[in-house]
Amino acid sequence: MLTLQEQLQNAARLVRKAQRIVVLTGAGISTESGIPDFRSPGSIWLRNPPVSYPDFLNKPEARRQYWETRRSLSAQVKAARPNAAHRALVELERHNLLLGIITQNFDGLHHDAGHDSARVVELHGNSREAVCVLCGTRSPMEELQRRVDAGETDPRCTICSGYMKSATVLFGQHIPADVLVRAKELAETCDLFMVVGSSLQVLPAANLPRLALKNGVPLIIVNLAPTPLDDYADVVIREKAGLVLPRLVEML
Repeated sequence: MLTLQEQLQNAARLVRKAQRIVVLTGAGISTESGIPDFRSPGSIWLRNPPVSYPDFLNKPEARRQYWETRRSLSAQVKAARPNAAHRALVELERHNLLLGIITQNFDGLHHDAGHDSARVVELHGNSREAVCVLCGTRSPMEELQRRVDAGETDPRCTICSGYMKSATVLFGQHIPADVLVRAKELAETCDLFMVVGSSLQVLPAANLPRLALKNGVPLIIVNLAPTPLDDYADVVIREKAGLVLPRLVEML
């Protein structure tokens, strides 16, 4: 079994050969900034499973549950700051090696870390904006959160009275077509694909590294738990992203 240093050296060799790196990030990079994921013991999502989009549209009690859950989550997201793993990915961009970041996270931490926003594809949206499900009107999430904190349990759009929610993709809700097209383009045009902090269990994100593999592109996986693609990866490192990525960038 390889040591961590040997795994890092193997990963660094692949990175040095690359010019168009694409990175898929999942909850594992954000948990190091204090944001809970869906599956960890004690997660709010295990106590209160996320509301699905059909339920949000059709059940007043589901919308009330949605906003109650968001009340506790919003403070954690607001307090979160980019960690060492986020900053290391920014260094890849500054080395002109990063083609793009595809993230399953909605916390905006990649933007806060300093990435060019044009290089960040947010598959599941962004929790910093609110959106009307009927007319599509958007506003800062803080404004809507203040209304909820003041007692509104089912906030409506001030323009059309449609239901308001954060601009994130709920279970059962389609990812916008243009977002998915951009993510697939990145996966199909990269020369190195990295998975950071994703269990590769949720579609369509889990299929993106497969697109790269079909083109013979090397795959690096940095994740604490095993993933379905570990056997197909060139390098698998089961350590925290905040430990691995800064050391990897330093080796370039």
